[in-house]
Amino acid sequence: MKICIIGAGSTYTPELVEGIINKRDTLPVTELYFMDIDERKLNIVGSLCQRMVSAAGLPCKTVLTMSYEEALEGADFVLAQIRVGKLPARVLDEKIPLKYNLIGQETCGIGGMFKGLRTIPVMMNIVKLMEKHCPNAWLINFSNPSGILTEALLNYTNVKMVGLCNVPINTVDSIRRNMNLPEAYVEYIGLNHFAYITKIVDNGVDYLQKALEEGVSGPAMKNIPASGFTKEQVAAIGAIPTCYLEYYYFKDSKLEKLKKAERTRGETCMKIEEELLAIYQDAELHVKPEQLSKRGGARYSEVAINLVNSIWNDTNDIQVVNTLNKGALDFLDDNDAVEVCAYIGKDGPKPIPCRDINNDHIKEYIKQLKAYEKHAVKAAIYGSKEEAMRALVMNPLVGDLATAEKCFDEMLEAHKAYLPQFNKEN
Repeated sequence: MKICIIGAGSTYTPELVEGIINKRDTLPVTELYFMDIDERKLNIVGSLCQRMVSAAGLPCKTVLTMSYEEALEGADFVLAQIRVGKLPARVLDEKIPLKYNLIGQETCGIGGMFKGLRTIPVMMNIVKLMEKHCPNAWLINFSNPSGILTEALLNYTNVKMVGLCNVPINTVDSIRRNMNLPEAYVEYIGLNHFAYITKIVDNGVDYLQKALEEGVSGPAMKNIPASGFTKEQVAAIGAIPTCYLEYYYFKDSKLEKLKKAERTRGETCMKIEEELLAIYQDAELHVKPEQLSKRGGARYSEVAINLVNSIWNDTNDIQVVNTLNKGALDFLDDNDAVEVCAYIGKDGPKPIPCRDINNDHIKEYIKQLKAYEKHAVKAAIYGSKEEAMRALVMNPLVGDLATAEKCFDEMLEAHKAYLPQFNKEN
C-alpha cells in the first residue's frame, strides 16, 4: 500500500504519520512518499516523519521528493494538504477585506473565496497527474476551503475524492459528552464550515429538543475567536450551529474583533510554524511534539487516517465527510457537494439520507451558501470576474456589489501570481 502526501512540508504532517503508525494493524503501508514544492520545509518536516516511522519500527519505505510524478506513481491514496501562496497569502486574505469593512478569514467570505480561486486550479492539475500516474487512487483532501474544492473536483473531474475537515468529529464528540450519550447518532448537515446538528438519536429517542432547551452548543476551534451562542440564540436557530457559523450569525461583532486584533490568525500561524520547524530540527525528536496542538488542527489526522482505513478495509462505519449530496438533503441538488454523515466503504462515501428536516431557516441559509459556492467554483475554473461577483453578492459576509468589486480588484492584484486564469481579464 502506497500513501502519497502532497503538501508534506506542512507542520501538520507528523499528525498524519502518527495516525498511520497508530493504524499499523489494519493499514499495511509499505511506501510513504512525502511531496512538497518547498524544499526547506519538506526536508525539516519530512526528516522528522522519517524518524517517527523508523522509531515505531514500521516496515515502510519513506521518500522525500519535490516531484509530483514520483510521489503519485502507483499510489493507492493521495492525501492533499496544500496552501497555494503559503501563509503570506492567507494574511492578505485576512487583512485586505478589513479595509472594506468585510470579514477577512481563510475559508469564509471573500478571503475564503480567494483561497478557493488560488487552490482549485492547482488541485485540478494534481488530479490530471493522478489520472496518468495512479488512476485508481483515492484523493483525500483537507486543503481549505474543503467544501468548495469538493464541489469543483467532483463536478469537473472524474477523480475518486473525499473532502475532510476536523470540525465534525470535534463537534459530534463534544455533543455526545455534553448530553452524556456516548453512542448517539448525531445528524450533521450542511456545507463545510456551514453546518448544523439536526438530530441526536439514542435508542430511538431524539434528544435534540432537550439539547436546545439546555443551550448545548458545538465546541470552539483554536483558530476561531469564539463568543458562543446563548440558549435563546440556539432556540431561535432551531438546530445546534457549528462553530464557523459564528461568522454568519455574529457578523458585526466578529468584524470588530478582527479589526481590533493585534495580529491576524495567519500572522499568529506564521510564528507558530517557525517555532515548530525549529523544534522539528532536533535530531533526537522522533514523536509528534505537544506544541503542534496550538496550530488548531486537533484530530484531523485521526479523521484522515480513519477514512483511509474505512475505504481500504471496507468497514462501512459512519463518518462525516464532504461528498456529493446524492439525495441526502432533499432541498439540494444531487450533484451539490455537502458535509453530511455517510457510510464509508471500499466504494467511498454513501451519504445517509436526512429525513424530516422541517427547519426552513437552515434549509434556506444552506441553499444560499451553496449558490455562492457554485458561482465561486465557476469563477475559479473559468477565470471569470462576473462569476466571482455573482458569488460575492450571494455570500452573507459580503453582499454589497460595489464593495465586493473594489475589494476583489485589490485582492486580484495582490494574488495575481497565483491566479493565472484571470490574467486574460487584466
